[in-house]
Amino acid sequence: MAANNKETALQAQNTGYLTLATAGIGNMMGEELEGLDAGFDRIKIPAGGSIMFEVPGEEGEPEAVKEFSAVILYHHTLYAFYKNKYTGGNNPPDCASFDGVEGFGDPGGKCKTCPLNQFGTGENGAKACKNRRRMFVLREGEIFPLLLSLPTGSLKEFTRYIKRLLSKGRKSNAVVTRFSLKKATSNTGVVYSQAQFAIDRPLAPEEYALIEKLSDQVRAFSNRVAYDYDASASESDDAYIDPETGEIMAPLGGAGLAGGGADV
Repeated sequence: MAANNKETALQAQNTGYLTLATAGIGNMMGEELEGLDAGFDRIKIPAGGSIMFEVPGEEGEPEAVKEFSAVILYHHTLYAFYKNKYTGGNNPPDCASFDGVEGFGDPGGKCKTCPLNQFGTGENGAKACKNRRRMFVLREGEIFPLLLSLPTGSLKEFTRYIKRLLSKGRKSNAVVTRFSLKKATSNTGVVYSQAQFAIDRPLAPEEYALIEKLSDQVRAFSNRVAYDYDASASESDDAYIDPETGEIMAPLGGAGLAGGGADV
């Protein structure tokens, strides 16, 4: 009887994010991926207003889900500019920024004042320099993160969510976040998929201790992850949407063009 109780207790401890305790996470990311392709499986946000995420399935085939829950291990701005249209693969951008402040490459320099970081310089009135919010997320029961790239039209909602967490004294990696999508329409008639965020549950202290270690690894490793453009997302989904204010902008030649951020 005692042995059975002990086995049940161990099984309970190894559920959810406590499975990280038996994974020996240490510095596994840096050690095991040294010299290897640092690509991550992606969770994709569809174009055209669909409310179904595309997530990696257990059999390797993508699955469509309305929502999923995960811890946001780390998130950062990612800007990228290609002189020639991006056609896939790991070809690096001509200019990129991992913080949205300083660009490296050609032309490089300050992102805020860069002419390529203005609406109307890219396709469909968008920006030539693409900027998104890249986040590394971990689903319950798993030990390796997935990559989610937020398009411009979802940045305002994500900012609101982060502010709500901060108002409660929580960081984004201290809670399990529930991700969902809703259909949104610009005043120019462009229909796009907008990500929504809600707290699923706070992490238990023992879970958070493990998540913090993995977050530190991901943070240190993140700038080794190549820019990976999500070709499934239409350029028109991001056109005219200011990532800082959420305001719908007009294209060049239209009324009231204003400058703003970018999208990756």
